[in-house]
Amino acid sequence: MAARSVTTRLLSLLICPEDRAYARIIERDSKTQPDCTSSDSVNIYIVLFGSDSFPVAKEFWQHTGMGISSRFAEHCLSLLPDDITRTAPSSPPTSPRFPGKVFNKHYAVRGGQNRPTSPKSPFADSTTFIKQFNVEDNLDPVYLEERFGRNLPIAHAASAKRALRRRVAGVLIRDSNFDSQDEPSAGHKDLKVGPSSRGVADVSESDVYLYPTGMAAIWNAHHIASAVRPAAKSVCFGFPYTDTLKILQKWGSGCHFFGQGIDSEIDDLEAVLEQEVTRNPGTPPILTLFTEFPSNPLLRSANLPRLRALADKYDFLIVIDETIGNFVNVEVLPYADIVVSSLSKIFSGVANVMGGSLVLNPRRRHYAALKAHLDSTFVDLYFDEDSLYMERNSRDFRRRIRIVDVNSEAVCDFLRSHSVAGGAPDAVIKEVFYPKYITRDNYEHCRIKTPGSEGGFGGLFSLTFTSATASQVFFDALPCCKGPSLGTNFTLACPFTILAHYTELDWAAQYGVEAGLVRIAVGMEEQQALLGQFDIALKAAEAAVRAT
Repeated sequence: MAARSVTTRLLSLLICPEDRAYARIIERDSKTQPDCTSSDSVNIYIVLFGSDSFPVAKEFWQHTGMGISSRFAEHCLSLLPDDITRTAPSSPPTSPRFPGKVFNKHYAVRGGQNRPTSPKSPFADSTTFIKQFNVEDNLDPVYLEERFGRNLPIAHAASAKRALRRRVAGVLIRDSNFDSQDEPSAGHKDLKVGPSSRGVADVSESDVYLYPTGMAAIWNAHHIASAVRPAAKSVCFGFPYTDTLKILQKWGSGCHFFGQGIDSEIDDLEAVLEQEVTRNPGTPPILTLFTEFPSNPLLRSANLPRLRALADKYDFLIVIDETIGNFVNVEVLPYADIVVSSLSKIFSGVANVMGGSLVLNPRRRHYAALKAHLDSTFVDLYFDEDSLYMERNSRDFRRRIRIVDVNSEAVCDFLRSHSVAGGAPDAVIKEVFYPKYITRDNYEHCRIKTPGSEGGFGGLFSLTFTSATASQVFFDALPCCKGPSLGTNFTLACPFTILAHYTELDWAAQYGVEAGLVRIAVGMEEQQALLGQFDIALKAAEAAVRAT
């Protein structure tokens, strides 16, 4: 992608609490100092640009995950003086800080029938607090969350982030609960921690960096690599979630794309590396290789030992996105220079907060350069309230992942027994894409096999069908929540290719991502109920195909 110069203007917007009765916009280089010292004030930066540059700005915002969170936006609105929000002619009324759940018919089970019951906290929202404890409905929702929702007080955000970094680093000896009035045991400054369980014992919490989203972690991995290594194309190995490929193609020197992600393509990759070395001796042939383990949506797992051997031979970085496999199930850090993950998924599970992590491997050749650059440039952009929700949600992530793993394997075994790939006659399901069946040897090499903490195959799988009718009817009849995310505590399905690649269906199909592919993230519902729901969808699809 050719570089394009965009003229911009950067403003700093300081928003003070309403009782101070003002919010000021000041030029970043202005000597004017705002008279606002409250710890509740927030400072945000606004980039202004010409309308002709909007497509470029939109792409950055869309692909990099670097925008502010909805919770941060609500917080900013809550600090504005009443007269500002009241007099703005086009501003909609602001919502409460902790709005209740709104029913959305577009992502609901049709007719409300056979709706699976999702595991819920007894204190799932402020309304529950009010009803259960018979308190007045005008209580501060922040107080309700801290008192009954088990969130830490906002003053303990630094402790919550410390706990998150320790969980991701795998250094916690025991991640126990706490009294909500004190620091969590996982985030206490003086807590004793042990060697990392991530497969690289000397990883520490200081090697973990938190970001507002998983895509922000991926974008920053690419940005950091570009800052410390010679310019060169990157490699995307395997068909990834769409934004990862777009980042590599649109920013930097470009991208070699190996969309199948199978072992034979490693031979093709090595041929490209040799060509680049011949063309430019003494210069690393590529900057970074990005791969997902396993990939989304085809659940293919790359041969990480072979890729690591190439990285060591040709001196390039490997970035592994472990979101789908997650570090309870697989051990990929030993093969990576950087591991990234979306904490918004099963690490949180509740789908009410976003976050991402980036982990450096201290055993790799370029660790010192990456670490020095990060430590000198890293800015903590993770909103404090978001970190509190993420800390609360993730306390039991290991327990939840175990349940999801068992449920997913049972559902996939059932569906594969009724698929063409599983040998079923007249099947409407063509293939079940799941690590147990797809590139299993590569997955098994990294699957954790420690007795008592053996890893599973994850909670995500995809289905392809023998006809468009079967795909559509199966999806419509499946009595679960419908939506484009994954890793929720409840089962969630989406027509992935239609949502992610609607304008490039033929291109996606080249790599096995068919237009009718349905991606499903399994939740924590009771297993027999789940199997019953998939049986309903399967029978509906079979009946529809027979009727055509």
